[in-house]
Amino acid sequence: MNVSIVGTGYVGLTTGLALAELGNRVILVDVITEKLETIEGGKAPFYEPGVEELIKKHIGSGMISTSMDLKQAVLSTDMTFIAVGTPSLPDGSMDNQFVGSASEEIGRALLEKEPFHTVITKSTVIPGTTVGLVREKIEKFSGKRAGEGFGLAMCPEFLREGQAMQDSMNPDRVVIGAFDDRSYSTLEELFSPLDSHIIRTTPTTAEMIKYSSNSLLAAKISFANEVARVCEKVGVDVYEVMEGVGADSRISPQFLRAGAGFGGSCFPKDVSALIHLASKNGIMTPLLDGVMENNDIQPKHLIEVARTMVDPLRGLKVSVLGLAFKPDTDDIRETRSLPVIEGLLENGAIVCATDPQAMDNFREIMPDITYFNDPQDAVNWGDLLILMTEWPQFRGLDWHSHGGLKAVIDGRRSISRKDLGDIEYWSIGMPLPERK
Repeated sequence: MNVSIVGTGYVGLTTGLALAELGNRVILVDVITEKLETIEGGKAPFYEPGVEELIKKHIGSGMISTSMDLKQAVLSTDMTFIAVGTPSLPDGSMDNQFVGSASEEIGRALLEKEPFHTVITKSTVIPGTTVGLVREKIEKFSGKRAGEGFGLAMCPEFLREGQAMQDSMNPDRVVIGAFDDRSYSTLEELFSPLDSHIIRTTPTTAEMIKYSSNSLLAAKISFANEVARVCEKVGVDVYEVMEGVGADSRISPQFLRAGAGFGGSCFPKDVSALIHLASKNGIMTPLLDGVMENNDIQPKHLIEVARTMVDPLRGLKVSVLGLAFKPDTDDIRETRSLPVIEGLLENGAIVCATDPQAMDNFREIMPDITYFNDPQDAVNWGDLLILMTEWPQFRGLDWHSHGGLKAVIDGRRSISRKDLGDIEYWSIGMPLPERK
């Protein structure tokens, strides 16, 4: 099939590459010239394993092309995915202006197109957006009715940053929220090579599935972190506790790893949006409120433990390993490293940081701390080390090469304690160290 995708961010680009891998011709549309030139040059505009290799493959074969002309892209394809950004507003609600403007442009293009064209929302949007804003804009500017003059659907993405291409090609399920039968049949055919479980539902239900899935996963993380703080007080290891809890087939061990908290472009934004939606409808959300509150507690908790281990922090050199919100990405959106570093600076510490991919992005928001390209240099520099992202590049470092490292706080339980020798070690969910 011939597919156009509006938006070459994380979702749009990875979706386009996956569809090209399945044998479809894809036009990637964006208004940012630099992004399209980067892709045309065989490069990725962000770091994600496997993406650059697939860009080179499919740009070279002609299966993927780029364009700034959305109208022409719609006219020359069978379907269009809307994969533009939906950032959070200060009140936690979703900013749908980009979805609205894309829908309007698609509608104007469909005014001049006779063949049936299917429009699919791929962006994460509040329930009711596809049959509301998207449908209304397209109908207004095309003069056609959804389900008759054009197809309409919502297909949420369930991609994990760092494993996006693997998830795209091997999804747990494909949710097709179809407004009409023809759109469902078209998308069923498009995704059939994946040999994945297909769930047919309505567009609004599909939108709610996305928000509910991410909110539940975030809740599991916050639950593990809350239990971890109890475990620290009563002297047991939360990782042993969660191993026993996760062995229950009704629960599963996934997302029960206690740590410094969740970040990224999905969990914080989606939980906040669901809370706002509920509030707008007069619904209280004490569980979801607690999920976000718990996530904000974890970085503060790390600072308090640091003060217990090496107080005073004032004048202390602290090395932070990891700035991306998780490994295998350069994404620093809602990274827990930011509030930790801010807390260290507020307590008078001197901070350095390192990350294999995210330093350039982080330097834009925090230019005045020291950065090391080599994580070993960061180890050698610091009196206290806090590991925030479990990059494989941080394994096998020489913790004793400089001799000045006094203590290590492992925010992701990824450092081998036995390698540290007499260096004091603590990780989230372990019994708390005694105050010095």
